[in-house]
Amino acid sequence: MTISFQSRLETAVTRYRAEVASRREHLSLLRWQMAAGHALDKRDTFPGHVTTSAIVLSPDHAQVLLIDHVVIGRWLQPGGHYEAAEAFNLSAAREATEETGVSGLALHPWHRGDDLPFVIDSHDVPGKPSRGEPDHIHHDLQYLFLADPAVPLVAQLEEVHAAAWKPVAELAGIAPLVAARLASIAVR
Repeated sequence: MTISFQSRLETAVTRYRAEVASRREHLSLLRWQMAAGHALDKRDTFPGHVTTSAIVLSPDHAQVLLIDHVVIGRWLQPGGHYEAAEAFNLSAAREATEETGVSGLALHPWHRGDDLPFVIDSHDVPGKPSRGEPDHIHHDLQYLFLADPAVPLVAQLEEVHAAAWKPVAELAGIAPLVAARLASIAVR
């Protein structure tokens, strides 16, 4: 039996708030949109919709795989609009593989093989006037992965200028909640 996107999202958000989130992570807009029945799996749902991203670490947690994003114009973790998958982490892994060519991705042991997000980050993104898309919100479900930084990368040049392994400290300016939460995880 296939579980609907809405049911999986409800489970992920409820568990995240109960098991992972700090007391100040309310996810108010996301929860309001869920309660209102918005089609959060569709990129034309506004004011926001779901995206997934991958925080890809080297096994020693010293490096993180980043992309130089064409539209945003800065280095970020790989990710994108949610595309149907059996689990949200599989959508994030697909984005990382497509954008960087990374191979051998493994879901980080922190997840215990589960689909619980490491971070849910709702943030503003610029619209695309060419698509009639206004400025909006991405409700980004972020997952940790491990990969070997010695394996060659192949950037998807339609969406990214480059893909590269960078010092993990760069996450502080890109994804501060991820950086803070990573500091509490022992290398496994």
